[in-house]
Amino acid sequence: MEFGINTKQEHFQEEIKGIATSIKNEFEIEVENEKIIAEFCNLWEKKLQERRNFKILEIIRRDEKKMKIGFLFPGQGSQSVGMGKDLYEKYEEVREIYHKVKEITGIDIAKISFEGEEALLNETKNTQLAILTMSLAILEVLKKNNIHAEAAAGLSLGEYSALLYSGTLSFEEGIKLVQKRGEYMGRLVPEGEWLMAAIMGMSEEQVQEVCQKVTKGFVVPANFNTTGQIVISGEKKAVEEAEVIAKEMGAKKVRVLKTVGPFHTEKLTKASEALRKELETVTFHDFEIPVIKNLDGTSYQAEDDKKDILAKHIVSPVRFSKSLKTMVDMGIDTFVEIGPGKTLSGFVKRLESENEVTIFSINSVETLEAMISEMEGR
Repeated sequence: MEFGINTKQEHFQEEIKGIATSIKNEFEIEVENEKIIAEFCNLWEKKLQERRNFKILEIIRRDEKKMKIGFLFPGQGSQSVGMGKDLYEKYEEVREIYHKVKEITGIDIAKISFEGEEALLNETKNTQLAILTMSLAILEVLKKNNIHAEAAAGLSLGEYSALLYSGTLSFEEGIKLVQKRGEYMGRLVPEGEWLMAAIMGMSEEQVQEVCQKVTKGFVVPANFNTTGQIVISGEKKAVEEAEVIAKEMGAKKVRVLKTVGPFHTEKLTKASEALRKELETVTFHDFEIPVIKNLDGTSYQAEDDKKDILAKHIVSPVRFSKSLKTMVDMGIDTFVEIGPGKTLSGFVKRLESENEVTIFSINSVETLEAMISEMEGR
């Protein structure tokens, strides 16, 4: 039913008749009194507004039910010279994070990230701090745009980014802890040549078998990343032998990683012990959101011994595939990777799940602004 209001006297009666006719046609009610017509129109307009408001609320609730965001944070191996530079140049919030990290650590991580030689950036003590800083810087821009997660997880080092985001670690203590972690993992490594490599297209059982067949040294599965991708870690000659065996057994591909130690194996026991002492000085706070552990793929609980978990973290396999499945089971349907590279987004894509998910990878101004724009449109 449509009608207009014309205040000119000569058209008033005609409009009343028109409204009455509309009411009669639509509701099969004959109305002649002008006051009754006016009251009816006011009531009808009110009902229309209520209907519009209900529809809007229904749309909002539907969208809220659909989108449950989980943040993912990358680990060592995702770094590259120049990472984060465009973000640093664009956003004041990003520059502030880099400046704070420099004040806390005494390391100009911006210079190492943006201008340093690749070998310098790939030193574990620099790599871990650089990746953490970039992730935290991006988070500041997301917070400003009111984009928040309902759960978080990180790959190896990335778990610290998740812990800082969750509020259980303060900014300063988290930065200092990662600085020490990188230092210990780079320095307290047994003599020898070490390597890590990702094996694609094999099951966990097959990769275990590959490692058991190696005869030239130490190598074990270290990162269970996603369906069909498992990282092995150990002595260089043993990893190289494992590569040959894996291909003979049907592996689709084997890729050497940009790491320089036998991470997530027993060979880093000294680094784990040193970090445990450092953890004794750290205060942990309540979690503001759930964080999924690398250790077993479950959420941290209030009663967990976080110091023990993080000390074991260095010498234990990363169960990232389980972490992703836990997040899906929690209802997470929108994964946002925050930091250099887009490796974790690939893990989500290969995850065996019946649930449909949306994936964002934020590692530049372009990808950050595209994600913010997408969120504003929802």
